[in-house]
Amino acid sequence: MRLVVGLGNPGREYEATRHNVGFMVVEELARRWGVDQWRVKDKARQALVPREDALLVEPQSFMNLSGAPVRVIASWYRVEPADLLVISDDMDLAFGRLRMRPSGGHGGHNGLRSIIGTMTDAFPRLRVGVGRPERDSIDHVLSPFSSEERISLPVVISQSADGVEKWLHEGLDAAMQSVNSWVLP
Repeated sequence: MRLVVGLGNPGREYEATRHNVGFMVVEELARRWGVDQWRVKDKARQALVPREDALLVEPQSFMNLSGAPVRVIASWYRVEPADLLVISDDMDLAFGRLRMRPSGGHGGHNGLRSIIGTMTDAFPRLRVGVGRPERDSIDHVLSPFSSEERISLPVVISQSADGVEKWLHEGLDAAMQSVNSWVLP
């Protein structure tokens, strides 16, 4: 079993924001895999997908507290850190750039900081670039994508989901090679 965790904030007011790009990728995977049954347990939306041997997870505890539900779910399913992929937004990457790594620090991202603080930093992560703001970073990540970005966003989300599927089926090295070399057309 592998966990695919998309980070974001619950609530309609956050749905289309940059900070919720992790949720967007998980929801794209759910759409591809025909998931129509979610349950809320352990402060997270969860969807088990047996044919993918995966559990889709969207913590509902708000970004800064993502670690607690992820730790509980990983423990319940006895998932090792290497079998946990966390998808998050990243302001240090230009909009549309993708980076997958086997482990690392939080890079100032509070959702990653929370997971690292409650578990370990030895889990793969997929970072989706949302660009560096001209204004306050909190306002930036909690704001919707620009009209220009919204045109390309479906391609970015789709490519991110492709990377997750490659990780599930071909392993981390193949997924990193594919994701890290991809450039938004």
